[in-house]
Amino acid sequence: MRTFFGMILGALLLICGVYLYDSMRTSSAANGEAARDARTIVNWDVAAHDWNLLKTRTREQWDKIASK
Repeated sequence: MRTFFGMILGALLLICGVYLYDSMRTSSAANGEAARDARTIVNWDVAAHDWNLLKTRTREQWDKIASK
């Protein structure tokens, strides 16, 4: 159980760390050379879209299972 909790905690710390790094490193106003030097590690728009898609699919599957 401790190992499983450690893996979940590690994943959450990694995601929070990358988000903080990206939010401090870049801004939405960066263009050209500045943007090339300060690119984000994660494309957060795509990650948010994929997360919403996963939630929608999960909800649809749960409704399908629950209706049986």
